[in-house]
Amino acid sequence: MNRLFGRGKDKAPPPNLTDVISGVDSRADEIEKKVQRLEAELRKYKDQMAKMREGPAKNSVKAKAMRVLKQKKAYEQQVEGLRNQSFNMEQANYATQALKDTQNTVAAMKHGAKAMKQEFKKINLDDIEDAQDDLADLLEQADEVQEALGRTYGVPDVDEDELAAELDALGDEIALDDDTSYLDDVVKAPEAPDKDPSKDVGVPSGLRNKDGVLVDEFGLPQINSAH
Repeated sequence: MNRLFGRGKDKAPPPNLTDVISGVDSRADEIEKKVQRLEAELRKYKDQMAKMREGPAKNSVKAKAMRVLKQKKAYEQQVEGLRNQSFNMEQANYATQALKDTQNTVAAMKHGAKAMKQEFKKINLDDIEDAQDDLADLLEQADEVQEALGRTYGVPDVDEDELAAELDALGDEIALDDDTSYLDDVVKAPEAPDKDPSKDVGVPSGLRNKDGVLVDEFGLPQINSAH
């Protein structure tokens, strides 16, 4: 069939909007450069006319300046048109991309909802309630076990009021034990004699020197009257 009727030409791919926008912006940039060159030329003509007198020469320069100004205005209109085209295409491109994003979002949400439905089918609410009830029963049994293990045996039954009274009395005893004033009397008590007083009957222990010799009140050895 292709030999008889020939083969149709392949259709060219549609233009890419991003590439088109880039091309339009490049054209606008090139025209703006031309506008800048014309502006420089206009300044030159303006400086010339400022130094010239009225006459044919000045009118000739003025005519050149008018021609350059017309070209500048035409280029500026072209730049403005190209910038507007680029802006409109950018808005269209943005809207198209937003629609694509919306479609992807909707598709993802549908897929997620479908997956949730499949997972929900695997869950039985009655099984969950039964599991909760079983867990509550097990926790209650565990509390009973702990209570049973914590029981005490052989403890007499004592009245609570009596325990409270005994606790108050115990507090008073502790307060008395904390009183250390009696230690001061112990510190002030005289030291115990280091020798047996019975060995020197009738002689005070304080009238002997460190060698055990009897001395008088002046610390001098006493003379034994028996000798």
